[in-house]
Amino acid sequence: MITMPVAPAWSDIRESVFRLCKGFHNEYWLDLDKKAAYPDAFVKALTKSGYLAALIPEDYGGSGLPLSAAGAVLETIHASGCNAAACHAQMYTMGTVLKHGSEAQKQTYLPRIATGELRLQAFGVTEPTTGSDTTQLRTRAEKTGNGTYIVNGQKVWTSRALESDLMLLLARTAPANASAKRSDGMSVFLIDMNEALKNGLSLSKIDAMINHNSCEVFFDDVEIPADTLVGEEGEGFRYIVDSMNAERILIAYECIGDAKFFLEKACEYAGERIVFGKPIGANQGIQFPIAQAYAQTQAAELMVNKAAAIFEAGQKAAAEANMAKLLAADASWAAAEVCMQVHGGFAFSREYGIERKWREARLYQTAPISKNMIYAYLGQHVLGLPRSY
Repeated sequence: MITMPVAPAWSDIRESVFRLCKGFHNEYWLDLDKKAAYPDAFVKALTKSGYLAALIPEDYGGSGLPLSAAGAVLETIHASGCNAAACHAQMYTMGTVLKHGSEAQKQTYLPRIATGELRLQAFGVTEPTTGSDTTQLRTRAEKTGNGTYIVNGQKVWTSRALESDLMLLLARTAPANASAKRSDGMSVFLIDMNEALKNGLSLSKIDAMINHNSCEVFFDDVEIPADTLVGEEGEGFRYIVDSMNAERILIAYECIGDAKFFLEKACEYAGERIVFGKPIGANQGIQFPIAQAYAQTQAAELMVNKAAAIFEAGQKAAAEANMAKLLAADASWAAAEVCMQVHGGFAFSREYGIERKWREARLYQTAPISKNMIYAYLGQHVLGLPRSY
């Protein structure tokens, strides 16, 4: 990997994850791409090593590490040429259960998630008609006379749904027009998907550019027990926002890892490829864009580390989390473009692994939140500019 000016934090974790990732070469990921298959062996290896339980407290079978340690795991996975999107949701969705779930829910689920007996990978928030405007979601969970809930609605781009035992679902338990604020009246549920699939839940896999096993999820009178409610009814949006801040920061770590992967590949090739009697890296047209992408990555990494530090301190980190995701996604995409250009035609050859990583890096310009949504948040909630909608 490219040598950084300052030794990165959690170096022991990074070295261990890097060794694990060496067992999953580009050919492994290419084969999965061709089959549109889930990286089961990779996820099992991460689970067995305890990395996916990094944020689960020791009392519940995890490592009890801070967010920056989980970030080091994800960053290293991506810097090694692998991809953590098949399992990263576990790291931020479990936070909602840990912070707002009952003790019974924690005791029931967290130890089994830590061991891998249960997979919590599905995050049911985005809907076809509302997109990033979470406050306008339409999926309803209506309470019955016997205390259960009946869920109706649809989610989309729910990644890993086919490979998850549990889903963290955000649904309306009160109409939007009956709430004082747009964010009121939503609740979070931890759903047993295996049971729900027998009871009106259906999944439809989306054929997409990247292999994230994304699905459309349909709820048709799905009855769920009352004890699936996480925290208090109507407070779900607040619970989810905290998870979203962790999600943005962890995704930003992955973007930094991608950027480092691309920069390393670009530097190696620019030093080895001889044209007109000298390495192409000697040409300013090659050297300067790589240097620019490197500087951009360094700057973005500082923002990511700042966001993680604020989050770990228990302070409000919404602005920093959004900026970290924004800047890191831009840095990874800049590095991806530079790497593609440096390699020329060879970048399109699957054997190099660059085109696969290039496709994966493009996602974070759009998801899990688009750049324009981040700009709107910063403009209105940080800079005090007028609301545009």
